[in-house]
Amino acid sequence: METSNIDNKLLAMRSVYDKNSALSIAERKTYLKKLYKNILDMQPEIYAALKADLNKSEAESYMTEIGMTLSEISFMLRHLKSFSKPKTKHTPLSNFPAKSYVLPSAYGLVLVISPWNYPFMLSVEPIVDAISAGNLVVLKPSEISPNTSNVLAKLIAKTFKPEHVTTVLGGVEECTYLLDQNFDYIFYTGSTRVGEIVMKKAAEHFTPVTLEMGGKSPTIVDETANISLAAKRIIFGKLLNAGQTCVAPDYIYCHSSIKDKLIYELERQIILQYSTDPLSNPNYPKMINQKQFLNMLNLIDKKEVVFGGKYNKNTLKIEPTILNCTFASPAMQNEIFGPIIPIVCFDNILEVVKNINSMAKPLALYLFSNSKTTQNLILNKCNFGGGCVNDTIMHIANPNLGFGGLKQSGIGAYHGKVGFDTFTHYKSIVKKSNALDLPMRYQPLSKFKQTLIKLFLK
Repeated sequence: METSNIDNKLLAMRSVYDKNSALSIAERKTYLKKLYKNILDMQPEIYAALKADLNKSEAESYMTEIGMTLSEISFMLRHLKSFSKPKTKHTPLSNFPAKSYVLPSAYGLVLVISPWNYPFMLSVEPIVDAISAGNLVVLKPSEISPNTSNVLAKLIAKTFKPEHVTTVLGGVEECTYLLDQNFDYIFYTGSTRVGEIVMKKAAEHFTPVTLEMGGKSPTIVDETANISLAAKRIIFGKLLNAGQTCVAPDYIYCHSSIKDKLIYELERQIILQYSTDPLSNPNYPKMINQKQFLNMLNLIDKKEVVFGGKYNKNTLKIEPTILNCTFASPAMQNEIFGPIIPIVCFDNILEVVKNINSMAKPLALYLFSNSKTTQNLILNKCNFGGGCVNDTIMHIANPNLGFGGLKQSGIGAYHGKVGFDTFTHYKSIVKKSNALDLPMRYQPLSKFKQTLIKLFLK
């Protein structure tokens, strides 16, 4: 590891920030427009990299990576100017005469650590939000998706001045070295295990963090649901990127009375969406590497398989596999991150609330129900980051909604305005007039002054 190269990059960026402070509004807009254009120009390279790393088709790559990123850039270009303006706040009489406002300010030098499962989108979207807020950014993409990481480095170098945004390639050593540096903000996406390390490292410098992680996101299907449509939307969400999605429906929690019908519809949707032989489907993604492939196989208990279960060790593909599970099953112990669909049953919706809340807080929750009573119960009583009613995944496609988890599934959120806020420190300012100076706050505090203070402060 060439730490001197990293040091030189950070020194140059610190020097620029200390001299010029945040990027100007004009610089931010120029960069965002250039980034948008360069992404369009480099689409063939991005597609090829995602194909090599994850066997993603061009259609899926655009829908889940490139298109989402372009949408975030467009949103920021439309709103960046208004987001960046000082916001006037009410001034109480105790501060008369004065003006109160909050001043959006960049944190400074931001470290973005991105994962391998959506290696393009989850690298560039945080950069978009951080740049929009005026920050300088160091990107550390995942070494597990090397083809996309190399394309990202090329895109960043083509778009930004190196003292404004730069890329550090490498593995654990480079990431550890970066975490030892004194950044002003750290944005991490990945596993809970590594997120704990990131948070500990950040604490050494009192650095604020956003942690985007995951968990076992439940999909609840009750007896009032539209079963065929639910199955269609569950398979869409579960098998994107072959299940290697932090907000994928991790397991299905269905009412026992509709279990057989749901399994039938899930099987039908797998065939409709991915053919009768997904392993031979050129557009069906693979596991990222041998380790992830073997991890998934270890979760498949042959006695629990009701559909699928085949795999190809040469292509690292695993067939969509439906399991008839209990909470003691191997597939129900940790987040799956693959095309394995465990199904557990319930008879009483109250037990659903109890069991979900007894587990680690998930990043997402999906509920398929036409009962408003059930909808209100689950949404108000269950703890989770965000989710959908009668759909999966789609809450992350709305830039007007923040995306993030809580506790084990994450800290903080981003996307759209919430993303701008994440990378912004809002300075609270009172600008006092010199024309009048109310004497009541100054010593000595007479009885009369105390009376006035009590009138103002109550």
